Amino acid sequence: MTLSGRTDDQILAALAQRDLSALEELYDRYSKVVYSLAYRIVGDRGNAEDVVQDAFLSVWRQAGTYKRERGAARTWLMSIVHHRSIDRLRSGASSSNTIPYEELPESREETTKPSIWQQAWNNIRGDMIRRALERLPVEQKKSIELAYFSGYTQSEIAELMGVPLGTVKGRMRIGLQKLRTMLEGLEIGASST
Repeated sequence: MTLSGRTDDQILAALAQRDLSALEELYDRYSKVVYSLAYRIVGDRGNAEDVVQDAFLSVWRQAGTYKRERGAARTWLMSIVHHRSIDRLRSGASSSNTIPYEELPESREETTKPSIWQQAWNNIRGDMIRRALERLPVEQKKSIELAYFSGYTQSEIAELMGVPLGTVKGRMRIGLQKLRTMLEGLEIGASST
């Protein structure tokens, strides 16, 4: 429930009726978590912001297609963000028909645009993380993916996987420790080449 007293399902029903305040309410409730998910996937602030904007626009357009029996509203929104983020990565995010940042009229303010080398390093690091995740036991990998790439809470993961909450916490803690160890070794190797 929100301050207005509406549940997620009620907000989506209002969205289907083109209630703009419902979109604002949904955005206020989930913008931080969906931005976090988008940023973790695309690794770039600007692209993550674009993904979030696209996702909420998609929710506005498709609110009438939401079916509660297929999953919670939060899950539906996170799924949209996840798919938009993957699409953004696949498209290369810097296609030839985009306007260079410096030519945008709004770009008068100082910003910190990552260098081409930083973008390359972000891509390499993303590949290293994906490879390291593949080396984890299935239960640990699934728990981490559900939490960090799909936005589920540990309680929701426990329910989805049909295991106690303590088991999920343990799997995630051990899995993250293993990832840290693997990635520290990879980054040291990558920086010494």
